[in-house]
This record gives sequence, C-alpha cells and structure tokens, in this order.
Amino acid sequence: MGKIAINIATGSIQKNDIIVGIDLGTTNSLIAIVREDTKQPLAIREIDGLALVPSVVHFDEYGNVTVGAAASEKLISEPQNTIYSVKRLMGKSYKDISNHADSLSYKIIDDNTDALVKIQVNDTFYSPIELSSFILKELKQRAEHILKTNISKAVITVPAYFNDTQRQATRDAGKLAGLDVLRIVNEPTAASLAYGMGLQPNEEKTIAVYDLGGGTFDMSILKITNGIFEVLATNGDTYLGGDDMDRILMEHWQSKFGINSNDNSILQELRLTAETAKKHLSNNDFFESNIAGKTVNISKTTFEALLKPLIDRTLACCTNALKDATLQVTDIDTVVMVGGSTRVPLVKNTILQFFNKKELFDSLNPDEVVALGAAVQADILAGNNTEMLLLDVTPLSLGLETMGGLMDVLIPRNSKVPNKVGRQYTTHIDGQSSMRISVFQGERDLVQDNRKLAEFNLTGIPGMPAGLPKVEVTFLIDADGILKVTAKELRSGIAQSIDITPKYGLTDEQVEQMLLDSLTHAKDDMQVRALTEASTEAQQMLDTIERFMKKNDGLLSPDETSTTLAQMQILREAITARNKNLIQKETETLNDISRPYAERLMDFALKNAMNGKKII
Repeated sequence: MGKIAINIATGSIQKNDIIVGIDLGTTNSLIAIVREDTKQPLAIREIDGLALVPSVVHFDEYGNVTVGAAASEKLISEPQNTIYSVKRLMGKSYKDISNHADSLSYKIIDDNTDALVKIQVNDTFYSPIELSSFILKELKQRAEHILKTNISKAVITVPAYFNDTQRQATRDAGKLAGLDVLRIVNEPTAASLAYGMGLQPNEEKTIAVYDLGGGTFDMSILKITNGIFEVLATNGDTYLGGDDMDRILMEHWQSKFGINSNDNSILQELRLTAETAKKHLSNNDFFESNIAGKTVNISKTTFEALLKPLIDRTLACCTNALKDATLQVTDIDTVVMVGGSTRVPLVKNTILQFFNKKELFDSLNPDEVVALGAAVQADILAGNNTEMLLLDVTPLSLGLETMGGLMDVLIPRNSKVPNKVGRQYTTHIDGQSSMRISVFQGERDLVQDNRKLAEFNLTGIPGMPAGLPKVEVTFLIDADGILKVTAKELRSGIAQSIDITPKYGLTDEQVEQMLLDSLTHAKDDMQVRALTEASTEAQQMLDTIERFMKKNDGLLSPDETSTTLAQMQILREAITARNKNLIQKETETLNDISRPYAERLMDFALKNAMNGKKII
C-alpha cells in the first residue's frame, strides 16, 4: 500500500518532500518551511512559541549531548564543557583564530599547524563540523516532532564572506546530521528572498543588507539582475553585536552602582537584567530593577549615548562596503534589516539617516528573516514556486583525492553552472617533483567510495622542501557541463590540464543511489575521515620532529631526547591502534614537548647571526 504524507501543521497533503530552510547562526539557529496552504514562509515554533534555538552544545561527564536553551544554562556552571559560537570556528585553523582563542571558555587545541581546529572536552576531541551537526540534528528533530513527518533535505544559510572551506564544512555538518544539503545560500540573499526580492524576471536592484545579530555584524551589498544575486562587497565585525550592547550596560551599572563583578551568579543576573533593559527601552524611556540587593536604573537617553560608539563602528563597515563596491549611498535602492539587535530604535534611526532615508525593509521578524528566505529558496528547489528561474546545477560533488585517500570537494553538488573554483595544495615529501591529480565525483568522504573521472600527473615541480611548492588546482565547469581541471605550480609556472565530458555517464538512478549512500554512511564516513586526518597529521609531526632531531642533535639534552623519543613511540602505537581521540591526545602531548625546541633553535640561529657583528 502506498503512503501519503500529510502535513499536520496545515492539514494538507504534501505533493513533494518537505525541504526546510535553516539559519545556522552564531548565537541562535532556527528552521523554517513554506506553508502549502498560504504559500508563505513560516518559522517552526515549539509549543511555548519560541522558534530560536541557542547555538550552544553541552556535554555531560558521560559524553551525552544537550543542545539549545538547556545547554545555555550550563555556560556559567560548566564553561569548559559548554561550546558556543562554534560558527566562528567553521573551516578555520588554529592560526586563524589564535587572537581570540583566549576569550573562549572551552579548550581549543593549538597544534601550531594549518590543520582545522579541534575542541577538547574531557578526553574527546570534536571538530566544529561535528558540533554544528549536533545543532542541525536538534533543529531537524524539533521540526520532525512538530510537523509529524520525516525531514531529510535542507537549504542552509552562511555569511556572504564564508570561503569555500567554510561552506564545505557547513555541508558536511548537514550530512552528519542526516540532511541532504541541496544548496548553501548567502544570508543576505536569503533575507532579500524573504521580502520577495529577486523573484521577478526583469527586476534589477542594488540592495544593502544590514545584519546586526547577537555576536556578529555583517554588511553586504548585493546586485539583483534577472533573479541572479551577485555579492558586490561584504564588510563587518565578527565581534560586535547585541551581546556587546548588554556588556556595555553591565559595565556602566558595575561602575555606577558598585556591583561586585567576581561572583558568577551575580554576573549572570547582571547580564540577563541588561538584556531585559535593552528590550524594555525600545518602547519606554526609563528602566529600573534590583540586582544583588541594589537598585539599578538607566534612562533611554543615557543608554543610547552608551550605544553610539558601537553603532558608529557598524557605520564604518557600511562605508567600507560601499567603497569596496565602488558605489555611493545614492546607488542603493533598498536597505534590508536583519538580526535581533536591529530592533533597537537608535540602530534603525541611524541607518535610515545614513542611507538618506531609502526604503527600509524591517516588517518581518529580524531574528527569523534569514531562515524564512532559506525556506523560500527551498520551496523553489522543491518545484513549488515556478515563477523563479532555476539555473542548471551540478548533480554530484566534484573533488580531488588528498592524503589518506580522502575526497576534498571543490565544487559541491547543486552548485550553479557555469562555475569556477580554485584551491592550493602542496607537497608532503622533500624534493617531490610530481603530483598526481585524481578527479572524483560523489558524496562520500573516501575516494574509494566515489567514482573516478580522470587522473593526470603534474611533473617538473622544482625540488623543494615539503610544503614549499604551491600547486593551484582549478575546476571550471562551462555552460555545456564540460569540466576542465588545471593544475599549476605557481613558483615555476608549470601547468597541466584535462577536459572531462558532460554528465559523466551516470543515470538518474545511479545519482540517487550515490546520494542515498552518502547519507546512510555519513556517520561512519565522518569517523573514518576524522581518523585518517588525525593519523596523517600525527605522521607528519613525527616526520618533522625526526628530521629536526637529526639536523639539530646538539640542541637537546639527553633527557629531552629520551622523553621525545618515548613520546614519539607512544604516538606511533596510538596510530597503529586506530583510536582518533588517543592519536589527537598523544599528538597534543608531543606538540607540547617539542614546542620549546623550535623556539630554542630560533634563539640559537639569531645568536649565531649576531655573533661578531657590531650594531651601530
């Protein structure tokens, strides 16, 4: 007997699978759909009316995961086990975030390499992809509970400035959560779609999207032409948002009313009261409350004076974005307001003045507008909205084989055609003179589970130490679906390329089976990928330290040599045992042991360089 899907929320029979729109935010995340009866986007809410899910993940002592409001409650009592702002870590290496690592209350591993960051909770190491997947899984389960139907397809939004690695990390998180991510959409594009922009074939507009969230500010300038969104410029501040408004008010009260700032529970009460005051002053002229037995108060005028420097910082970003887009304020047709912090009247009024009172779109809930736009895009992909032109897309992901037999995706599936993506790679053996470029198609993490399309060798790479050659591999898909792969060593200019014909010889059934397999095996694939990456990283560290010890024998004491060799052996055994967390733990230990050696080598080299030289 065939099954008919009925949507409990609307009571209507569903013709197609539900494809949801997800706003995976720094502070909060939410999920939305387009209702079949009204054709309007709608944020999915719990019984208590809340649509927002705090982007916070907590681990208890047994490794059990809690996401959302319940996890937020542990931020004060168990900061080392409670992960927040994970979006800032997506696709980043430790070097990328080292300036801000100290401000986080949980442990980020410093392995002094360009490898992607890892977060340590007890003896377990998590990637930002895994942590984000917990948030996405929570959203998926909530939506399934409310809609009483299975959800397996999604459109997920990312900031316009996210690079290829960050976008791929977001896709991987979706896959790990059991979601087939049909499209990654820029947040400002989604916000514009929510207001119906870009849906008319002949529409041409230049839009400024002002997005002031809980922890970040983004300014994007978009050009819409015939339903195609082009990002002209982005600017912003990843450490500026509503949380900073609360913090400024907290500091004001602490100094004015002499509130002790060392007690965590008082600090938490102070922060929550500041947030309440901010909301209250949107519609009132005065706020008063009690904290730790002391009366605190503030007028709207004083509050706005405190906020002005923060809002001025957003204006500087607006100016820079316009400059980068080579536009004047007069060239902007419309301003779209996004993010809960745009509810503050001073923010709205300041932006209205800055953009010469251009049309301001702020009627939709600013917390939900990005997810609503993602739902509109999802509805178009589901074939329910035939007004908007859908460009041809790639049926499956295209990528390269990297160390350990891993698939490194350059062009994700459902990317628009034509498309061009480039990424740099390097050698891992000293003096390596050639590099094998193996092109694969598919959704699995290991190339052995994907389909090989082509292979060629880039030869004649000048003999250099490992890591020095820079080989840029470019994938270009033209309008006819022909894939051209080019590899070029940037220092010498040596290049090689290959053309791969369209469709790549797969039937629709084979494509569907490959997609199904990728979701079925997502968890296992991710575990294999994580183990392979950890083993490769550990082996590279072992090789590096071995070379260092041979070259700089006299720099280490006998005790240091024996300690290092013993730890190297422990790490080798961990690699043999194929235990990801153990490998990462022992790699971190070896890193801690060896870090002073590099510093000593630099001091030694500097001392020798200065020897006999006179400084005038």
